[in-house]
Amino acid sequence: MIDCIGVIGAGVMGIGVAQNLAQTNHRVVLVDVSEGILEKAQAEIYKNVRFGRLLDKTASPQDPREVLGRIRFTTEYEALHDVNFVVENVVEKWEVKKEVYPLLDAICPPHTVFAANTSAISITRLGGITRRPDKVLGMHFMNPVPLKPTVEVIRGYHTSAESMSIAREFLEGMGKEGVVVNDSPGFVSNRVLMLTVNEAIYLVQEQVASAAEVDQIFKSCFGHKMGPLETADLIGLDTILYSIDVLYESFNDSKYRPCPLLKKMVDAGLHGRKNGQGFYTYQ
Repeated sequence: MIDCIGVIGAGVMGIGVAQNLAQTNHRVVLVDVSEGILEKAQAEIYKNVRFGRLLDKTASPQDPREVLGRIRFTTEYEALHDVNFVVENVVEKWEVKKEVYPLLDAICPPHTVFAANTSAISITRLGGITRRPDKVLGMHFMNPVPLKPTVEVIRGYHTSAESMSIAREFLEGMGKEGVVVNDSPGFVSNRVLMLTVNEAIYLVQEQVASAAEVDQIFKSCFGHKMGPLETADLIGLDTILYSIDVLYESFNDSKYRPCPLLKKMVDAGLHGRKNGQGFYTYQ
C-alpha cells in the first residue's frame, strides 16, 4: 500500500480526499496556506466522519479522533519531503496551479507521483513545468469524495505506464476504481457535464423553466440522482465558471461561452453549497 500521501489544498475536494485516505488507514499530510483554513478542515472532517454512517449505511463506524490522528495539518510544503504520492486540489486556475508544481518538484522525492485533481486543466501542461512529466497524471475525483466509487484518471502526453500502475494501486487503496482517459480539455466528464450545466443555466436565464423544474425533468425523466443545477451547486458555481472558461479558451468554440447569469451569480458570491446560496438556499 502507498502509505504516506500529500494532499494540497484544504477546500471541499482536498478535505474529501484527505478524509477518504485517512479512513482507509493512510498517513496524510494536508497542506494549505493558512492555519484558519486548516482548522476549518479539521472540524469538517471530524463532522463528516461522525455523521458519515447516516449517509452510508454499509460503512463501519470509525472514531473521528482516530481518523484525524492520521492527518498532519500544516502550512509548510517541506512536510512533504517523504511522501510517496501527492494529490493536488488547489483552485481551478492555471495561474494558481502553476505555482504549486515547482515547489512539489523541489521538495518531494524523485519517485513521488503527482496527481492533479482537476476537472479541465491540461495534465500535459502541468507535467511540462516539472522535471518529472512522466510522473504527472490527472485524478478527477467526484464530490463528495468518500461516497463516490469511481475516479476519472487522465494520462498526460508523457505519463508513464509505471505511473499509471501506481495510480491504480493508489485508488484501490482508497477503495475506488479508476477509468483512464487521455488528456484533452475537460477530459470526458466535464466536457459533457459543463455544457449541460451551462445550457441549463441559459434555460433559467431565459425563463424557460425554474431551476427546480429543470432539475425535476432530469431526475424524473432520466433517472438522474441530481439535476444539473443541483450538481452545479454541489460542485461550486465558481468552479463551474473556471472550468467552462478553460473549455472556452482551449477550443475557441462559442458553444462553451459561459452563460451571463452564471458570471453574475459568481460575481455576487453565490457559489452554491460551499457558502449556502446558489440556485438553491442551504442552511
